[in-house]
Amino acid sequence: MTFYGGNELAAVYEDALGDGFGLIASNIAEPNTMMGLMEGAARVDSDLLLQLSNGACTFAGNGDPIAGLKAMGTYIDLIAAQYDVGVFLNMDHQTDLDRIQQQVELDIPSSIMIDASHEPFEENVERSRRVVEMVEERGADILVEAELGKIKGVEDEIVADEAFYTDPEQAVEFVDRTGCDLLAISVGTQHGVAKGKNLELRPDLAADIRTALHDHGLDVPLVLHGSSGVQPDQLQSMLRRGVCKVNKDTHYQYEYTRTAFDFYRERTDDIVPPDSVDDDRETFFNDVEWAPNKDTFDPRVTGQRIRDRIADVYADLAESAGSAGRSRYI
Repeated sequence: MTFYGGNELAAVYEDALGDGFGLIASNIAEPNTMMGLMEGAARVDSDLLLQLSNGACTFAGNGDPIAGLKAMGTYIDLIAAQYDVGVFLNMDHQTDLDRIQQQVELDIPSSIMIDASHEPFEENVERSRRVVEMVEERGADILVEAELGKIKGVEDEIVADEAFYTDPEQAVEFVDRTGCDLLAISVGTQHGVAKGKNLELRPDLAADIRTALHDHGLDVPLVLHGSSGVQPDQLQSMLRRGVCKVNKDTHYQYEYTRTAFDFYRERTDDIVPPDSVDDDRETFFNDVEWAPNKDTFDPRVTGQRIRDRIADVYADLAESAGSAGRSRYI
């Protein structure tokens, strides 16, 4: 089944908010990670939310982020048709309003995250509200995620040296004035490589934000960014407090590279010549004493192993987040 739009994604979030589970939002930049995620989601009957950052789109589009979105959108659409679980696409950490306008006009994403959290509060409200208006004016089937508070670390081109926790009452004002569908909050997570034991997580703050929003009739799902270092028990504590979307990126990046590294490290002799042979790549395929082993260096060999490993990682994450066995589209 091809990937779905915002209305269907909103229904998944409604289930998550009501039943206390989360949807793992998984960043991709190329096909192997994407296919591994789809296989893992299908294995455990979990709906799947893929994410593309501006950097990922630029990479996939050979320098052109809109070309990258079109290419990856088509790729996702065709491969998702092979599976029965729901597949969705979120544009992650978008900052350029003109580019967001193009994304809305293309109507490819299921949701778009406008990140103006680095701006003063009023500017954040204005920019986030503008994206909501873009979607409304177009009549697009797209949800809008916005962020209030700052998460320490680096995400795509956004850098924050310090974290600023989200204030519950300010969150109420922000959601009310912007009309956003989801709110990313800062409660102690960190972009990039982090260890859960070193994170100063505030599940109590997530609960306070959830309560404040609920008391004002604003039942929007909360989003946890920078969660690659969050441990399963920490994650489940957040999910019980209104967090329905949990972003993962760094974890997959490491697994991708480590899987390839381990495979090649174990088979160095198939790829790198012994000391007695000149390391001249131009001659390796001539009639010489030593040549590399195509059964090892063919990219499809490591590509399949990467897909398998990403599938395993996602399946475990979906179990921890509680989305396993809950697909609306089986």
